[in-house]
Amino acid sequence: MPIALWALTISAFAIGTTEFVIMGLLPEVAANLGVSLSSAGLLVTGYALGVFVGAPLLTATTGRLPRKTLLVALMVVFVVGNLACAIAPDYTTLMIGRVVASFAHGAFFGVGSVVATSLVPKEKQASAIALMFTGLTVANVLGVPFGTWLGQSYGWRATFWAVTVIGVIALAATAVLVPRSQGGEETDFGKEVRVLMRPQVMLGLLMTVLGFGGVFAAFTYIAPILTDLSGFPASAVSPILLLFGLGLVIGNLAGGKLADKKLMATLLGSLVLLAAVLVLFGLTVDNKVAAIIGVGLMGMAAFATVPPLQMRVLEKATGAPNLASSANIAAFNLGNAAGAWLGGVTIDHGPGLHAVPYVAALLPLAGIVVALVSWKMDAGRATAQHGSSSDTAAC
Repeated sequence: MPIALWALTISAFAIGTTEFVIMGLLPEVAANLGVSLSSAGLLVTGYALGVFVGAPLLTATTGRLPRKTLLVALMVVFVVGNLACAIAPDYTTLMIGRVVASFAHGAFFGVGSVVATSLVPKEKQASAIALMFTGLTVANVLGVPFGTWLGQSYGWRATFWAVTVIGVIALAATAVLVPRSQGGEETDFGKEVRVLMRPQVMLGLLMTVLGFGGVFAAFTYIAPILTDLSGFPASAVSPILLLFGLGLVIGNLAGGKLADKKLMATLLGSLVLLAAVLVLFGLTVDNKVAAIIGVGLMGMAAFATVPPLQMRVLEKATGAPNLASSANIAAFNLGNAAGAWLGGVTIDHGPGLHAVPYVAALLPLAGIVVALVSWKMDAGRATAQHGSSSDTAAC
């Protein structure tokens, strides 16, 4: 693989770390800035909404720029946002920094995927994309646990300083290693929007929102769940999150292989698994051993949904791959935002922290209903086409 791909991988690692590491630091941020736990949780919501808005917006407005120029510009935005977080004197500044950093997220992965495929022969393009996204999974295996430990040991700002440094390294690597490119291909944005509005595409995006909404409703508050309900010391959160990251890698690989064989069956099965794991986690969270296992299973179930959810949207969005890809990234992050908000409401106005996993399970359960409706629409269309073909043959 060309060395330029590693610049993209480092960037993906930095972006993945800054997105997820805040979950392990919510108690420290809340205590230091004098805000409630649920208010600190809105830092997850703010980031996710930034990606939700930024992904399609930047896709629509930057398509003609040279891709290397755009990647460098996005990493500058990322560095500035995380630097603002590191020096933030108050909650408002921290939120603004998170939102600024989030704008780089969606567009980077969309443009980065195109650049990755342009660097290798056609038979290696899938592997090139996988290598870039390895940075995201490694962020959850190494970056998030280390960032959590660093923030707990030296203050949460130290974590954002570290991410800023990694961002600068990724920026330099992108500027030096990624070759120059021409502007992106001109596309009919109006046509892509019309494709995106197809009922099956919209149902696919809704499944993505509900599936990852369930993940983030629980995972956003994983640190207080482990310390307040499971009885772990704060120092134990970081190594436990390592298991979550390992689960992500396993689930992502398994979900991808199974989705290649039977897409809708894998999609439904992964949503069922996610709902079951969340309920089981809620039932056993007061047992330390079971809680540790539950965190690992949560990671596995969470990313087992990602390949089939991505493939379902792209399958139904023929003719609009660029916008569909960005829209699905936006949908994942809308789910992240909604889940983090729902978890906070459950803590402040609902049954409380102990009920968060159960409330989280309601979202993938709703996703199962949507998936069944979508699958039935496929079956109905196939039956109609078969009937039409039979009538033609009879004539």
